[in-house]
Formats: sequence, C-alpha cells, structure tokens
Amino acid sequence: MADVTRRLFLRHLRGAPTSWVRLHVGGRVRREGVGQSFWYRPLNAVLSEVPVDDRELPLLFHARTGDFADITVQATVTYRVADPALAAARLDFSVDPRTGRPRARPLDQVATLLAELAQQPALDLLARVPLAEALTTIAGVRETVSAALREESRLADVGVAVVSARVVAIRPEPELERALQTPTREAVQVEADWATYARRAQAVEQERSIAENELQNKIELARREQQLVEQHGSNSRRKAELDAAADLAAAQGKAEREKVANAAAAERARVLSAAEADKERVLAAAKADTVRAVGHAEAEAEAAKLSAYAELPPGVLRALTVRDLAGQLPRIGQLTVTPDLLTDLLGRLTGPAATAAVTTPAADR
Repeated sequence: MADVTRRLFLRHLRGAPTSWVRLHVGGRVRREGVGQSFWYRPLNAVLSEVPVDDRELPLLFHARTGDFADITVQATVTYRVADPALAAARLDFSVDPRTGRPRARPLDQVATLLAELAQQPALDLLARVPLAEALTTIAGVRETVSAALREESRLADVGVAVVSARVVAIRPEPELERALQTPTREAVQVEADWATYARRAQAVEQERSIAENELQNKIELARREQQLVEQHGSNSRRKAELDAAADLAAAQGKAEREKVANAAAAERARVLSAAEADKERVLAAAKADTVRAVGHAEAEAEAAKLSAYAELPPGVLRALTVRDLAGQLPRIGQLTVTPDLLTDLLGRLTGPAATAAVTTPAADR
C-alpha cells in the first residue's frame, strides 16, 4: 500500500516498488507506473493501486474419484498481475485519495476466480480414475491444472498470469485411508516378521556358530593342554635323565677323583714309607756305624786303658777300682770312718798292701 502524506490542502503519494499506481484527474491519466511519487489534490484526483508482486494462493477442495470415493486435494497456485492497466480497468483497485486505503478487495475476486478455474480440471480428471490411481496421479493433476490455468482466457481478460501450480497432497478420508493402508501395513508387517524371523534364524545360526567355535576352541585348548602335559612330562623325564646323567657323571668324576686321590695318597704313602724305610735304614746304618765306631773306639780306648792298666802295679789298680766304686755309690752326707773299720775293709779288698797306704782316718763325701 502506498504512503499518503497530508500537507495543507494537498496530498503526497509515495508508491512501493511492487505496486503499480495510476492517477486520473478530470478523466484523464496524469501518472501511472511502478514506484511513483507525486503531489495531488484529493478533491479532483482518482487513484488506483495494483500490486504486481507474485502471490501465493493455497487451495483445499474435495473431489470424488471414479469409484465414488471422497478425496481431499491440497494445492497452491502462484500468480501475479501481468497487465496492471487492464486489471485496474476490469477490477476495482481504487484507493481513497485522502487516506490511501483501498476501497474494495479485488484480490479476493482474483483468488475466487483462480480457485474455481483450478478445481474444475482437477475434478474432471479425478472423476475418471479409481481411488488407487487418483492417489498416485499427483503429477497428472498438477500438469492438468497448470495447463488449464495457462490457457484460461478469463485470466488474460483481467490481466492475471499464473506463474505455477503445485499439488501438495491428495488424501482420502481418514477411515478410507486407514483401510487403504492396511494391506500395505500388513505387507510391511509380514516383511518385518520375515525380517524378524530371518534375524532370529541368523541369530540362532550365529549362536550355533559361536557355540561350535567355543567347542572347537575348547577341543583345541584340551588338545594343546594334552600336548602341554605330554611336553611337560617329556621335559620332566628329559630333565630327570639329564640330572641322572649329570649325577652319574659327577659320581664317576668323584670316583675317578677319589681313585686318583687314593692312588696319589697310596703312592704318597708308599713314597713316604719308602722314604721312612730308607731314612730308618740310613739311620739304622748310621746308628750301626756310629755304634760300631763308638764300640770300636771304646774297644780301642778300653784296650788302651787295659794296656795302661797292665803296666800299673796292683795297688794302683786297686785304688783306681775303689775310686770307680766310690763314683757309683749313692751320695753320703757325713761318714765317720774309724781306723778299725777302714783297716778291715781295705784288708778285704786289696790285701795287706793297701792297708799301709791308708793314712787318713776319715773321709767326707
């Protein structure tokens, strides 16, 4: 809608870029076009404003198919005023020159005309097809409605052009729609059941495969455990054999060492015995030689002594004998010898010759 501004007895109109405005003064056109802006006197001015932008017209109407089923068609028609001068001449697009408000509702007339023109070809088409086909011929209905609106002369007479026509949906009554959906729903349910059964069968098959795999795993584990036990037994037996061989080798080595040690000890004992025997023999020989030498020396000394004694007189020999005898007697602390005792003793030992030689009456020993 254009903006109208008051200045004293004049008015100023400022149009929009999507509005076509015409000014009549005295029955003649003074101004017309889109985006106009001018001053005018409201007493003698006649204004018309036609929108030239694209407008959407939603449609919702009922139809009946060839098998007498009621359906609802939802469509949308896009239109615009292609010839605003012709539209302003055929329809009342006048506005109040004082306020700029429209005096009528011409667009409602255009909407009514479009709705009737769009419904008629759709009704004719749907009345010739059954319900099932009608619900699936959305593209056919759209093309029929678009062609009918483009070829309609009454729209060209009022300067209206149809940009496009769209059929949004074609739906039957709710009960009929549910009835029509039942086979599909049941078929889908059957497919879902089959899918469920297939899934269950697949699950059972997978469970069986899993169970078989577990059983095979258990068998394989048991076999490997058996192999492990056998290998462990073989290892233990081999270890025992190796330990026995090692003990035998150790025992043999120990026996050999002991044998060698015994042999060495015997040899050492034999050598020591031989050495001791040789030593004892040498010592015995040396001792014998010593004894023999000592005996020989003693014999020679005794022989020399005897040869010396042989040259001595008998009295001296007796004195020496007494001396040697006195050396063999025990120690006497004090001894008192009377002349009588000494004379008698000497007389027994040496005879009369020794008696004369004793002049001392007593001897301390």
